[in-house]
Amino acid sequence: MSTHRLGKLVAACSMAIVGLLCGPLSGSTQETGRSGPLRHLELPGESLEIAGRPGFVLLPSDELRQTPQPWVMYAPTLPAYPDQHEAWMHERFLAAGIAVAGIDAGEAYGSPPGQELMTALHDELVHRRGFAEKPCLLGRSRGGLWVSSWAIAHPDRVAGIAGIYPVFDLRTYPGLEKAAPAYGMSPAELEASLAIHNPIARIDGLARAAIPICIIHGDQDTVVPLAENSAALAERYRALGKDDRVELIVVQGQGHNFWEGFFRSVPLVEFVIGQARAGAR
Repeated sequence: MSTHRLGKLVAACSMAIVGLLCGPLSGSTQETGRSGPLRHLELPGESLEIAGRPGFVLLPSDELRQTPQPWVMYAPTLPAYPDQHEAWMHERFLAAGIAVAGIDAGEAYGSPPGQELMTALHDELVHRRGFAEKPCLLGRSRGGLWVSSWAIAHPDRVAGIAGIYPVFDLRTYPGLEKAAPAYGMSPAELEASLAIHNPIARIDGLARAAIPICIIHGDQDTVVPLAENSAALAERYRALGKDDRVELIVVQGQGHNFWEGFFRSVPLVEFVIGQARAGAR
């Protein structure tokens, strides 16, 4: 992946840049089935192996550690992610005494096998390492599918959800054709079971559980369209009278890109820190 920071980018970005932002559009957990340590982490941390899959944990300095340890569960953890663009916010989390962790589930797209690996990460950190029962979840792009699906299945283990142009609707990204293998289904079978597997169809459960959510999303995003994803989620929350539990920051003129404001959003960072701390109380 290119390491230079892109400036403002209009919606009509090239497919090459989309590839950098979103990574492979196909593949399942099995197709990326490797074990062992992750690539070099952008910040000092520990590579893990959990349930035969690579993961990571970034820990605050010893004097900032707490019991239980507040933390952020990040997705999608893949060979390229998290990357340098998230380093600024991760540094702020660590400085606030918040750990960051993730597990490489491959291109799981929020599927049950991917959720099981996130549960394995949660169990390892909570039951063996003294982490808080309720992390704040942070999903970047397709990581939104990971964190929202896991939160819907485990609302009692979630302190909050934050998102950077997150996906909530499988139909918009990666599309049913490419998501189906991760679910062990044909595209037709996945389409027939969207009420069970598509996060946006099940957001009401998060709203009724009063899970707080903070999202930043560009209004020119053609890769993960705002209307069908973050705006649709916020609309469901409001329809259920949970306006005070959702904050959607819409960035005018921005698409699915490396604009610095997505990754240095002070309201988003403050939300994550606050909810991670709340999850440890």
